[in-house]
Amino acid sequence: MSEEKNSKKNQPNVHEQKAEIENLTSQVQELVEQLKRERADAINLRRRFDEEKKSLAIYHKTEIIKDLLPIVDNFERSLKHVPNDLKDNPYIEGINGIVKQFETVFEKLGVRKIVSLNQTFDPNFHEAIALDDNSDGENEIVSEELQAGYMLGSDVLRPALVKVKRQTN
Repeated sequence: MSEEKNSKKNQPNVHEQKAEIENLTSQVQELVEQLKRERADAINLRRRFDEEKKSLAIYHKTEIIKDLLPIVDNFERSLKHVPNDLKDNPYIEGINGIVKQFETVFEKLGVRKIVSLNQTFDPNFHEAIALDDNSDGENEIVSEELQAGYMLGSDVLRPALVKVKRQTN
């Protein structure tokens, strides 16, 4: 009998066991919640990293294109001043091919020229550097494009340099 009493004393009572179970259950729930938060943080971190990576790629793409635009401008300018007797020269045809190659690459990259000539002047897309003195009216229309403007998607890489005239409707 004394052995039976000693074994009962060594075993925790039912209340202590329930308290221990509740304590362990609480700890498990707390750990599960911490794990859920950590997973959410990891997902947010990964998403933020991907967004920053994409933004950085677009930034570098934009900077490279901006560096190439003056080269294209110089080729196009040179083609505007070719003497008539050299228009069919293979050298000039090669320059034309280079310009077309730039246009093709720009198109693949999502770059497009801003349409300016005979359009209503828009300071978001055009930079007026001259005003036709012989014109009068309320509407400002682009009469000449002096340097092409370019867009990448919906962002203006470079506004078009234009000459503007005023006209009435």
